Order: sequence, then C-alpha cells, then structure tokens
Amino acid sequence: MKINASEIRVGMLLEYKNDLWQVLKTQHVKPGKGGAFAQVEMKSLHKETKLNERFRSSETVEKASLEETNFNFIYEDENDYVFMEPKSFEQIQIKKEIVGEKGKLLTENLEVSVSFFNENPISVELPNQVTCKIETTDVALKGQTVSSSYKPATLANGLNIQVPPFIESGDSIIIDTRNLEYIKKI
Repeated sequence: MKINASEIRVGMLLEYKNDLWQVLKTQHVKPGKGGAFAQVEMKSLHKETKLNERFRSSETVEKASLEETNFNFIYEDENDYVFMEPKSFEQIQIKKEIVGEKGKLLTENLEVSVSFFNENPISVELPNQVTCKIETTDVALKGQTVSSSYKPATLANGLNIQVPPFIESGDSIIIDTRNLEYIKKI
C-alpha cells in the first residue's frame, strides 16, 4: 500500500530497496527554503543494518502489508518458541531471535499477536501488561525519599527491572511489556 512520506510513523514496516525496514525514528522538517521532507531512521529486519533516508513530502513509499493472527504460547525449545492457533489448533515455530528479550515474558497459554509478511512470521506482539513474580530484590533503606528511589529486582523469568521500595521478594506485580517497567503490585 502506497503512503505519502508525511504519513510515516515510528514502528511502521516499509518495503524499500528490496528489503523490509522498521521505522525507528522520524522527523518531519519544513525548512525556510525548499520543500518539506521527512528524515527517517530505519532498521532492516533481515540484515540488522540501519539506514537514514530523506523522503520529500511529495514522494510515496510502500507500506508493508502484514497479516496478523492471534496465537497462544505453548512451550519453548532450544531455538524456537512454539505457538498454537486457538481455532484450528495449528502449531507454528518462531525463532527466538525474532521474539527477542520479550520471550522471557511468555507464559503458557498467553495470547499473542503474530505478524506475518509473505507468510513468514516477522514479529510477536505481547499483551501490554503481564503478571510476573519477584524472585529477589534488595531491602529498602529507611530514610530514602519515596519519589525518586527505585531498587533493582530480578523476576522469576530472569529479567532485571526497577521497582518501588515497598516491593519485596515473592510479590506478584504487573509490568508493561513495551518498556519492561513496573506498573503496579497485585
């Protein structure tokens, strides 16, 4: 689908120079002299390279058409995560590199959205919030100001995050999967 350069947003996938690119940053510039343009920083999904490109506002770019399907996480093995489509019970394997660090947040039967490009899985989107258990955390020191003091904590899945001082080992918390930040205690 063709879109104008002024419609490019962070997170979009673009087909450009025979590759698939994810938009990391975009800045729309209207200089005093000359036409407006969009300065776009993109990362290749296949080659792990970055590209800075300047598109004039009148130019069009090809937005990748993705097909999204919901799957439930079943289990992981050495190289892959295995998901099942809940209606047809069809199973798919997705490489751990595609899921990345967020794979540690996967729990059994967690519903995720998988994006496909030309029938190949390219990304896995987790729900915005998941429940995790605190494995270990430091003891809060008395006298610290509450507003600015966060302490390190290790979750049961191995991820390290920052939590408020009142959180203790064994507590269950909700974290944001987009930025891996603490939201609230359960």
